[in-house]
Amino acid sequence: MYLGSNKGDVSPYAAPARAADLSGLPPTYTCVGDLDPFRDETMDYAARLRQAGVPTEFHLYPGCFHGFDEIVPTAEISQRARKEYITALKFALQNNQLNN
Repeated sequence: MYLGSNKGDVSPYAAPARAADLSGLPPTYTCVGDLDPFRDETMDYAARLRQAGVPTEFHLYPGCFHGFDEIVPTAEISQRARKEYITALKFALQNNQLNN
């Protein structure tokens, strides 16, 4: 949607999972719901990051759809996901991981 109609010419800055070479990227946190249309792409991206030697934290949330944490913020799994996001961001900030 936001990338326009020319899907074959998408910059890896807009869709990092489409980059050919993932080596040298900073430590990465990513997550996805198992009902999300981007599930397979996100899981593949996490696997490729690990194969490229990038420290990667990945979470798959069962029964969750795209944007679940925003659409149903009071659900227990949404609260858990948000807590995990915050923990990962705090770790990155406290360990200077965002500057690598």
